[in-house]
Amino acid sequence: MNRYVSLIELADRDVQNTQELASIWGEIRTEFAEHDADLVDSYAILGEQDFLVVFEADDREGAFKAALTLRRHGLDGQTMAAVETDEFAHLVDEI
Repeated sequence: MNRYVSLIELADRDVQNTQELASIWGEIRTEFAEHDADLVDSYAILGEQDFLVVFEADDREGAFKAALTLRRHGLDGQTMAAVETDEFAHLVDEI
């Protein structure tokens, strides 16, 4: 599976309490599975964005569906493909 990361901002999402916010991740995990994607991890982060979401998908279509799932839940973000540093170093060695 390919790995992707999304930087999420809660700008337009009205979160009433921490339980509501926690329940969102369970719903997202379930919906990701429906799109053959896997929510690997999520982190609350400091800075311009509020969360970092790490997920895996078989292909770009699955990644698009996962990113749209985040958006459907009011989580605005930027999604990017990610590779492990060792894998990137191997790619550089091939050039």
